[in-house]
Amino acid sequence: MKHPVLGNRVRLIVWWLVWLFLSLGQALLFYYAYGSFVNISIIDSITSLLLFSGIALSLWYPFTFFNKSEAKPSSLIMNLVLTGAISVTLWIIITKLVMILVLPQENNYQRYWDATFPYRVGTGVVIYAIIILTYFLFASLTNLSEKSAREAKLESLVKETELKMLRSQINPHFLFNSLNSISSLTVTDPEKARSMVIKLSDFMRYALSRKDEQPVSFRSELDNLRVYLDIEKVRFGDRLSTEEHIEGVTLEAKIPMMLLQPLYENAVKHGVYESTGSVSIVTTAGVSEGILAITISNSYENGVSPAKGTGTGLLNVSRRLELTYGNRASVRTEKKDGVFTVNLYMPAEFA
Repeated sequence: MKHPVLGNRVRLIVWWLVWLFLSLGQALLFYYAYGSFVNISIIDSITSLLLFSGIALSLWYPFTFFNKSEAKPSSLIMNLVLTGAISVTLWIIITKLVMILVLPQENNYQRYWDATFPYRVGTGVVIYAIIILTYFLFASLTNLSEKSAREAKLESLVKETELKMLRSQINPHFLFNSLNSISSLTVTDPEKARSMVIKLSDFMRYALSRKDEQPVSFRSELDNLRVYLDIEKVRFGDRLSTEEHIEGVTLEAKIPMMLLQPLYENAVKHGVYESTGSVSIVTTAGVSEGILAITISNSYENGVSPAKGTGTGLLNVSRRLELTYGNRASVRTEKKDGVFTVNLYMPAEFA
């Protein structure tokens, strides 16, 4: 653990200012205790506490050595008391030697020293206790900061893992449906089956091309979603149509990769699969006041009992938005007049 004062310029300045303030306080104490020799009080206090400040800085190292997690409280207290006794004694001896050299003999420093000695010892003990308490505070704050950093890192790893897990749910589900479709077409229409295999290859190449969770441009997502819809059109033909209303500025916006694919999959499943007529999937995107709004709607046939889904698609999208943007993103759905609509709102990020 690095020194909390020497490793920080601002703290070092504050440290010396505090010691200067303590020197003035000690000078007043010694002056009133002795009753005269103002000049000696000031010089003695400044010199002695500057010396003590240097000793105090070095006390951090034995403090961290003794203050270990496995140290017993009794052992810690004994070591700190012993260190304090040595520090205060050393401080008093060095101070007297220095002051004898600094002050001329006619000032009768010995008599001043004898009068202030009890106050000097008491001051040293009190200041030592304050220093140790301050170091305990620094150590606690440092440990708390390190703990918070570890927790933040762990939370980031958990978040990244969950995002990857959510994204991994998409590919097997879609692949299973597509292979079923190809299996059916190999008997009824081999040429369409071949076309689906090629498009499926392009789609999966994109889906597997990114191993991390870095966002991609909305343009890239749209291009890949068009491939997906082309795959479905091979099977459903004219029964499936698409329409886009995309503002140009949205194309370079960054969004999580494969975020929208489950919504299109739901639109096909609950729209085209369950309808005897044609179904249109409409995509709308725009940016307003820093918010990217994406709307995906599909028509469905009234009077047809919809197949009960697991809700995995919407939950997947909602959770990924929550993990990526927190409360800055939301998902809203609406079912009205034969049209099911999903509205996505997220920060418009272009970096």
